[in-house]
Amino acid sequence: MLLEKMNGLEILEKKQSRAVNAENHTGQKGMGGCSTDGAAKACARELGQGWKVSPYFIISPGVEFCLADVEGPGQIESMWFGGNMSRNYILRLYWEGNERPGVECPLPEFFAYGWQKDSDNPFAGPFYPLNSAVVAVNPNKGMNCFWPMPFRKHCRITIENRTEKEYVCYYQINYCLKEIPANAGYFHAQYRQKKGMGYKEEYVILDGVKGSGKYVGTALFAGLNGEGNWWGEGEMKFYLDDDDKFPTICGTGTEDYFGGSYDWEVDGVYEMYNGLYMGMHQLIQSDGLYDHQTRFSMYRWHITDGVCFEKNIKVTLQDLGWKIPGGLYLSRRDDFASVAYWYQDSSALEKSVLPDEKEMFLA
Repeated sequence: MLLEKMNGLEILEKKQSRAVNAENHTGQKGMGGCSTDGAAKACARELGQGWKVSPYFIISPGVEFCLADVEGPGQIESMWFGGNMSRNYILRLYWEGNERPGVECPLPEFFAYGWQKDSDNPFAGPFYPLNSAVVAVNPNKGMNCFWPMPFRKHCRITIENRTEKEYVCYYQINYCLKEIPANAGYFHAQYRQKKGMGYKEEYVILDGVKGSGKYVGTALFAGLNGEGNWWGEGEMKFYLDDDDKFPTICGTGTEDYFGGSYDWEVDGVYEMYNGLYMGMHQLIQSDGLYDHQTRFSMYRWHITDGVCFEKNIKVTLQDLGWKIPGGLYLSRRDDFASVAYWYQDSSALEKSVLPDEKEMFLA
């Protein structure tokens, strides 16, 4: 797939390239960098217009700020965000003038980057690199995505600041204006979380989707509770097109779904990894005092093996452990959060399942 894309770089397409950021909030042709009254005007006071007068926006607490408002037809081709992170910066993408978003997700989790703590110091660590085909997080927490997101009439992108502090928002959204094929689906992403699973309860990654589409990715964030045994025996299950008790696709274990094997254990320690389509890129272990929960972040992109559905889809994960000695499965009580990514013929999510700002923090 990537080689096919690279082999097409020499093709001259009939499209117009544009970008939206604080230096060109409307994305208009020939209007980049012309601000005289941006947030950094004091820094540019000796150089004047055209010299980085408006590199960011300041978003006040409680405000849902419009980052981009674009008339189509066109396609979002990449997005970059920098600066501070918080799970209570909520990213939303609205397609075709719909009042309900097609994407609703905490900002870092949308980029498969979990377990972020609010900080006033953007230079602080720790930092966990993520290098994949469609998402990259680079030092220090520069978040990039390359999911293609087509729209036919209109696209609006917002970010809501649900914290109590001002949010200094650095971003750039690159898009193009072009005709969109009739069979192109709308990009969707939805965040869910559950703190403390019940006995024999399966974690729901995605549910309530009706229509035709293709499931293209999972970001999973797991926080362990209880005994320190292996936690990832749980199977990923894809219920497709009115599946009832049993799914059409059933995996063999959590680390198996994310491309690993045998607990990611090498010589008695967990081994992190990044790949084009899958990875376990973040591991947080006890500091020996107060921060004692072992936590993981993982991603799996179905770029070459999308899971297609015609009527509906539901995706779940068992919270299942392994007891040593004894060789016995055991139901666990772990914390999970996740982002599901898919394309669909509908332009909006069926409903919001986003927790409020207080519930958002799992720990």
